[in-house]
Amino acid sequence: DGAWAATLAEAGKRGGTLDVGAQTAPQQDPPDLWLVFAPIKKARTDFIVEKAAEMGAARIQPVSTDHTNSERIRQDRLQAHAVEAAEQCGGTFVPPVADLVPLSQLLDGWDPARRILWADEARVGPAEALAGLPPGPWAILIGPEGGFSAVERAHLSRLPFVTPVSLGPRILRADTAAVAALALWQAALGDWR
Repeated sequence: DGAWAATLAEAGKRGGTLDVGAQTAPQQDPPDLWLVFAPIKKARTDFIVEKAAEMGAARIQPVSTDHTNSERIRQDRLQAHAVEAAEQCGGTFVPPVADLVPLSQLLDGWDPARRILWADEARVGPAEALAGLPPGPWAILIGPEGGFSAVERAHLSRLPFVTPVSLGPRILRADTAAVAALALWQAALGDWR
């Protein structure tokens, strides 16, 4: 509900109490954009979560894929990184970081009203303009190091709510691709317009 002034009323080893005062900043909700990504090495996964929170993702969803390097995440640690990133950039919204789920399971239960912008590493070439894409709820999908498997690529290609795009003339590392895709989406469809 925004930022509020508060004073510490009670402090203990495992918690405390605040007396909440006046609101100091209104709530600033991000656009309805999710970041779906395959976790990579620990520090780089932390980076992805931090930058997604700073750049206005409304939800951060780690997924396991056929080529995912990291089979486990510490959701609580990643959520703490999202809180720190929101604080760092003066945000009043902290995106929830969901638990790791298999990509196939996520796609099977996907609401097709939320379109997916798939940063497809096989489409290396000029970065594609997103200006013609429809507004509404979106998710950005970033693959693992080494890319998606042939089975995953075929599955994604068949889904009518998935739009594959190029992020430019070079294959980007997963953490760089997440930042680039978020920036492109925010500039074309998000709150940077």
